[in-house]
Parts: sequence; structure tokens; C-alpha cells
Amino acid sequence: MTRVLITGASRGIGRISAIALHEAGHEVIATARDVSMLEDLPVAQKLRLDVTDQASVDQALAEAGHVDALLSNAGATVRAPLETIPLTALGDLFELNVFGALRVAQGILPQMRERGSGQLIFMSSIQGRLVIPLIGAYSATKHALEAFAETLAIESGHFGVSVHVIEPPAVASGGAERAQVYLDSGNPYRPLLDRIGPFRAAPVSVLEVADVVTAVVAEGDKAPFRIPVGESAKNILGAHREAPDHTPFLAAPLNW
Repeated sequence: MTRVLITGASRGIGRISAIALHEAGHEVIATARDVSMLEDLPVAQKLRLDVTDQASVDQALAEAGHVDALLSNAGATVRAPLETIPLTALGDLFELNVFGALRVAQGILPQMRERGSGQLIFMSSIQGRLVIPLIGAYSATKHALEAFAETLAIESGHFGVSVHVIEPPAVASGGAERAQVYLDSGNPYRPLLDRIGPFRAAPVSVLEVADVVTAVVAEGDKAPFRIPVGESAKNILGAHREAPDHTPFLAAPLNW
């Protein structure tokens, strides 16, 4: 049995992963900014944790105690062209998706390093390795997250801690529908918003992602560093690798 702490467990991937890991026999510590949203989860422990608040992270980790694996899942996305996105919104996105993930990892790593074992599992995206117009800010956070994760894999691997990055394509989790949109009717990039649908065609389910999470926990340090979720993710990333370096890569036709 592995003791797994999950950030962002109130909905979507985090919630379904908590259930899947519990059903697989693991001891799950589910966390969220609003702990009341965790009430019906069948897990060992439910804690308030805001990854953007150092005091909240410190308190939650103190209450959690022993943690064998971290599923760093808390995150959000936005829709905006880089020309006009408010820099405060971009800063908030990095604070949640990147610095928040590192903040929790920094809090958990000392106990893992001292034991000589542990897993850091980061929920990334295929957009951690390519970009999609109007979602470039999110892509930038996932690129940064993967750079942090790869560095941690080298640094903490010396102490017996394994690091893994899960890369789903579009996921039917409701996250895209909750995205903040910074595109009013007068924005010159507004017509592009209606053209990005193909990038979210045939999304994978949250259960598919949760199954990958469960497999990574089961495999432990034998799991790969990067794990694309589903054939579409593998195909898109494969096409991206083969694309010429001198031209931006688009995973779907885009006419506007």
C-alpha cells in the first residue's frame, strides 16, 4: 500500500484519480482549496491545501505526515492571445501551475530524500511539449513544469526519488469550460477562438488519465519519466518530433 497525496482533488482528474487509487488499495490523502468538496470521497484523509499559499502547504503537509507519492495535479488554464493577455493573469497562472507544484514538491522532498524513496508525479499535458494558439499561456506553464520535473528527476533521483510527467491531450474534465477567457468582441484575435475546436476533438476521459496515474504508482520507480495518455497524445507528440524545426507545429488545420 502506497500513501499518495493528491493536490486539486476536488474535481476532474484529481478527484477520479483519488477514487481509482483508493480502489487499488492505496492510502489516499486528498487535498483541495475548498475541503468541503472532498466530503464524499472514500479516502483516508482530506485536507485543505492551497498550492499558492506557503502557510497552507506547510500546514497540510504537517497534517499529512508520511507521504510515499505526490500527484501534483492542481492547475488551471486560460484562453487569450499573448499579445493582449493581462500579465497579472499570466502571473497567476504560473503561480498556480508551476510555482504551486514546486512549492508542494519542495515540502515533500525532504522526507522522501531522507528515506531514500518516493515518487513525484506531475500532471502535465501534451502542451508541455508543443503549443496551441490562444492557449499559449497554459502551454508555457506546462513547458516550465516539465523543465522543473526533468531537473528534479536528475537532482532527487540521486536520493532514490523517482519523477514522472503525465501528458494527456484534451481531457473531458470540464477544465476547458471553466477557463477564464480574455477575448472581448473587439479583440482582433476573437475569430480564432472559434477555430480551436479541432484541438479538443475526441478528448480522453478523466478515467483514462486516472488509470495511467494508478499504473505509475503501481510501477513505482520503474515507470517512465514521460507518459503520454492515449494514442492521440502519442500520435501528436510523434508528429511534433518529426516536424521541421524551422516552422511552428500545428496539430490540427487552422484557417481563420
